[in-house]
Amino acid sequence: MSEQNFKDSSSKRGTMDRRVKKPKSFMETMGKLAGYCKKYIPAILIAWIAATAGTVLQIIGPDKLKDLTNEIMKGLPAMIKGNQVIGSINMNVISKIAWTLAVLYGISMLLNYLQNMIMAKVTQVISKKMRTDISQKINRLPLKYFDSTSIGDVLSRVTNDVDAIGESLNQSIGTLITSVTMLIGSLVLMVYSNWILALTAVGASAFGIVFMQIIMKGSQKYFMEQQEALGRINGHIEEVYTGHNVVKVYNGSSEAKEIFEKYNTNLYGSAWKSQFLSGLMMPLMSFMGNFSYAAVCGVGAALAMDGKITFGVIVAFMMYAKLFTQPLSQMAMAMTTLQRTAAASERVFEFLDEAELKNESEKQSKLAKVKGNVEFKNVKFGYTPDKTIINNFSVDIKAGQKVAIVGPTGAGKTTIVNLLMRFYELNSGEICIDGVPIHKVPRENVHEQFSMVLQDTWIFEGTIKENIIYNKQGVTEAEVIKACKSVGLHHFIKTLPNGYDTMLNDKTSLSEGQKQLITIARAMIQNAPLLILDEATSSVDTRMERIVQAAMDRLTVGKTSFVIAHRLSTIKNADIILVMKDGDIIESGSHEELLAREGFYAELYNNQFEAA
Repeated sequence: MSEQNFKDSSSKRGTMDRRVKKPKSFMETMGKLAGYCKKYIPAILIAWIAATAGTVLQIIGPDKLKDLTNEIMKGLPAMIKGNQVIGSINMNVISKIAWTLAVLYGISMLLNYLQNMIMAKVTQVISKKMRTDISQKINRLPLKYFDSTSIGDVLSRVTNDVDAIGESLNQSIGTLITSVTMLIGSLVLMVYSNWILALTAVGASAFGIVFMQIIMKGSQKYFMEQQEALGRINGHIEEVYTGHNVVKVYNGSSEAKEIFEKYNTNLYGSAWKSQFLSGLMMPLMSFMGNFSYAAVCGVGAALAMDGKITFGVIVAFMMYAKLFTQPLSQMAMAMTTLQRTAAASERVFEFLDEAELKNESEKQSKLAKVKGNVEFKNVKFGYTPDKTIINNFSVDIKAGQKVAIVGPTGAGKTTIVNLLMRFYELNSGEICIDGVPIHKVPRENVHEQFSMVLQDTWIFEGTIKENIIYNKQGVTEAEVIKACKSVGLHHFIKTLPNGYDTMLNDKTSLSEGQKQLITIARAMIQNAPLLILDEATSSVDTRMERIVQAAMDRLTVGKTSFVIAHRLSTIKNADIILVMKDGDIIESGSHEELLAREGFYAELYNNQFEAA
């Protein structure tokens, strides 16, 4: 990452940060999430039934406890004469009620365990499906999406947002089901036992329900801001870490720190507000629960003094009051968690709803046995509709020719290659391979015709052999060794402890030149008829440049190759050199022809020669 790219990307995201996106409603987002999870509704329904049944058994407990209390009260001494006690406790009845309670609570525990096990499985399956869908979506997105979106933000959706959905669904759905069941069940049994105490308990808790709704409505937007801020800060950290050396060299640490502090402050603000507002729910509901508990005790005592209820009813209602208010606290916690789920889901669905590349499965034309003739016909293109950067570009290239594309920065060299490979669609004009317009064949079929060696060497974690074979089927070890010998890499590989099975990762020390030779060997193995070489020698020293250049010369034999180079000395042997400026070809010809014209190319070449 260059200093300019760093500043440009920071500026670009700064512009994006100023966009204010109105979050969707909680119910709208959760409805979309429910639709996404419809395949797993049967399993969730089983978990719901298990949770409901387990909760019902818990609710029955206080009623049995009332019977137990009344039975004990019956057996207490009603009158004492001398040393004689009148009245006794029926232990058979007490034992029967106690065992009934034990069985009820035991079955309830097993049902809740079943519910937790099912929901843990379902939520992880949903999380896995989301990650898979996002991964597949990335492959279907046009490159222009990533021109305006940081990689860190996309990674945050795959990791932070999906994890938030999985964790919160696992924690909240079961809690919500049991809480609603317990709330309704305890209310029914309270009304059945004594409607006056039932009204007392409900009235004392009503304020908590109202405040819970107000807090939920106010905190939702902060949860959304929190997830977005997390994505921005991840994107910035990923970018600065990747270009750490550049940031240090250009003393960009202060600027990077300022941007980080800005994003971190935004994250702190939204996280603090969302957690503060959601954190109010628990103490509020706890207060309401204690208030309801005290109200039931006071009113129950008055009713017992009038002989309208037994002491067992008061004991049962004290349990019911707890069972009624506890679900409100649990529901408040579950709804807080679901708010985070909604915020994360909105970001995931926003990504999944992005416009994709057009499905081209219906296209019947295919490129087969390509010779390598390439023709650009009056090509016009702009990354944005209001700014055209390629103007009426035309050139006819014969099979097997080595074509060099040169010109100042911003002339459109890399854009021409991107258009050739159909990474972007043309505004107008046509590009043909062997006379077949590439827009009439599937883009995957176009990609199959190319091998690439770029300035940035892409090495993934795996063995050297796996890096060279990459996605090519039926490659023998002898072919891999032949390719490596051809590029001068075989001797180095044999000096490694595990040879071609040596693992490449962050701990493996390879020079840029060695990495470049691996990518050249990879291109040889692919053996495609068309070849792209984009600044392939720009990051190596002079000695390694000669080695890499020799390897590339062997790679280009028999292929139509397009070479983008700033070092004009590396393209002297090109069959045709296209000189670009401001999106147009202003000169074309061999190296000697262009020098003889003493035009723009000659000026570029002489300037480099003088600088050298």
